[in-house]
Amino acid sequence: MARRDDYHIAVRHALEHDGWTITDDPLPLVYEDMNLFADLGAERTIGAEKEGHKIAVEIKDFDSPSASNDLQKLMGQMQLYQWALDDQEPDRTLFLAVTRKVYDTLFQRPSFQRAVRNNGIKLLVFDGNQEVILQWIKPQSTPTS
Repeated sequence: MARRDDYHIAVRHALEHDGWTITDDPLPLVYEDMNLFADLGAERTIGAEKEGHKIAVEIKDFDSPSASNDLQKLMGQMQLYQWALDDQEPDRTLFLAVTRKVYDTLFQRPSFQRAVRNNGIKLLVFDGNQEVILQWIKPQSTPTS
């Protein structure tokens, strides 16, 4: 299993404070012959719904010297996770969790915005110090062939 990102515990706490129940830490996924692990799995019952919402969360701190290398790796990782979820748990929505600082700097760059939009990546923006979710972003997807 890969190392946990620096904000793993902060995101877990933020989700719990927001009413989510952590079901998996990490969330095991299988894609064909590969064993994968998204950082967190969570669910929440909304109102009178018997079956609640389920999410998978991948946390990224983008702490390497190359943001473009981080983005390239992330795109492949998110695609594999989505394919595994499509097979295993199609009712679970995949989110990428990033800090407000990362969102305000990297995710405002045209290359990051296009990658998010073209791949339909959903974002969870959080405050790592206060351990709270600041924003859920579900972009309009325009997948490319």
